[in-house]
Amino acid sequence: MSVTDTGAPRRGADAPPAAAAPRRRSLAERLLAVRELGLLLALGALVGVTTLRNDRFLGSQSVKDLLLGCAILVILAVGQTLVIVTRNVDLSVGSVLGLVAFATGSLFLAAPGTPWPVALVAGVALGAVCGLVNGGLIALARVPALVITLGTLYGFRGVDYYWAAGRQINAADMPRSFLRLGNQTVLGVPLLFLVALAVVAATGFYLRSYRSGRELYAIGSEPSAARLAGIPVGRRVLAVFVASGALAGLAGVLYAARFGTLDAAAGTGLELQVVAAAVVGGVAIFGGSGSVYGAALGAVLLTTIGSSLAVLRIDPFWQQAVVGALILAAIGLDRVLFLRKAARLRGRSSHGT
Repeated sequence: MSVTDTGAPRRGADAPPAAAAPRRRSLAERLLAVRELGLLLALGALVGVTTLRNDRFLGSQSVKDLLLGCAILVILAVGQTLVIVTRNVDLSVGSVLGLVAFATGSLFLAAPGTPWPVALVAGVALGAVCGLVNGGLIALARVPALVITLGTLYGFRGVDYYWAAGRQINAADMPRSFLRLGNQTVLGVPLLFLVALAVVAATGFYLRSYRSGRELYAIGSEPSAARLAGIPVGRRVLAVFVASGALAGLAGVLYAARFGTLDAAAGTGLELQVVAAAVVGGVAIFGGSGSVYGAALGAVLLTTIGSSLAVLRIDPFWQQAVVGALILAAIGLDRVLFLRKAARLRGRSSHGT
């Protein structure tokens, strides 16, 4: 480093690297915005093409049905995002939703006068307990989350089937005030979708504004380095599984309010759609990056794809093929970005040496 005659450092070649960090951060923020903007453009194009074929696709009832259809998936995708960011995955959310939905109906059967807020709190609590089981097993057994949650997927579903014993709960068995939650609107917007938006906004604010939220990204980027930095990795991972379970419990209560008719098969296969929504929304399956806003957009996009293909009278097989292609494209893009970032870091390291 060169100096002036007075011995003070000269602002020359050393100045640009000092300003490089903020520039890189703004570039990363712009990249995230571009990915979410890309989802919005894809969503707009899909809606536009479908509307050209059937102008009723943007009718008030169709839009309401679309928002209702994606609300539960959005809530589940937010919980899944918290888990995936820490380099884990929760495959049990569909089973937790089904268990909580049937438990909610059973509560109204056993105690018909139960206020719906009590049922809501009970459902969220039951979901949180399921998440605690997942997180506790992962922490104690030190087994990958993929294996543990695959086991609890079948375990929770088995409990649901044993409890249901072939029974079905109908809408007539639940209070009308509770069922109205599933179809009630506020200024034309379904209440369920507004709840989903509130969950997205609250979780996004937490991840951005709180140290414990930012630590989740550090854990997903490199768990060993996070431990060396003093981050309580075990507690944070346990907390995100509890949060994922609680949100799945909330989704289960809302599922019961929306559909009314419940059995042990509720939510079967939903976990794959949830993971797909998060990954398509830009949440890196390798952990360490992504946002709940992107995951929410991914959930809306996948729901719209299903509705659009039905309107266009396209074989449902292509819906699964399109979703699969989107997942592969998202994972491929994440890998390319990771390799480019690693190459830049190696280049800076060798330059500094």
